[in-house]
Amino acid sequence: MGSDMDGDQPGAQKVHILAGFSGSQPDGGSATSPDGSAGPIYAFKASLMGPPQVFRVAPDALQWEIGRYSGRIPYGAIRRVRLLYRPANLQTQRFLTEIWAAQAPKLKVSSVSWASLTEQRRQDAAYIAFVEALHRRLADARTEAVFDAGSPPWLYWPGVVVFVGIAVAIALLIVRGLQEGALIGAAVAGVFLAFYLWQLGTFFRRNRPGRYRPDAIPAAVLPGG
Repeated sequence: MGSDMDGDQPGAQKVHILAGFSGSQPDGGSATSPDGSAGPIYAFKASLMGPPQVFRVAPDALQWEIGRYSGRIPYGAIRRVRLLYRPANLQTQRFLTEIWAAQAPKLKVSSVSWASLTEQRRQDAAYIAFVEALHRRLADARTEAVFDAGSPPWLYWPGVVVFVGIAVAIALLIVRGLQEGALIGAAVAGVFLAFYLWQLGTFFRRNRPGRYRPDAIPAAVLPGG
């Protein structure tokens, strides 16, 4: 748990454990509550064998349920929200929402859900609806939360330096191969360089660090952006 979660903030609202929260959807996705008043629900599985994780954007608090654990976080208690792009081995279009709050565990909400040993199912529309609903509630609550997009700067910028350095090194190898007549080797290196730039270039483009307002969510850290 990060340092910005430690300790109590003056005036922070206590997080209460729920006694009867239910509505899990093992297959993931979204739904609305039976009476239509408790806010949208988003569910996913973070691992194949793990329990469903269910989040409800209620009028006065974010409610969560992970297996046999559950909680209720008043919007005023949320300190930080981070949206980022995090591709996985089986799913390159994977996005995360990280939520820090006073007296609560760090929550991670994924845009994909494990469906089988070889499949992570995308839930783009449901995930976007959840993220937008959460940000509307936070804006209405006039929270003092910090909204971050992308990777932390202390991780992002050293990564950019390494990324550029490797790309330049490969480009130099291609040039040397062409000069020496090693056309096949240069072609192979060129294909690798193109793939490298596409994959990691997308990662760094989407995860450029920055702050944003809850009413202006950056498209780069949402599916389809």
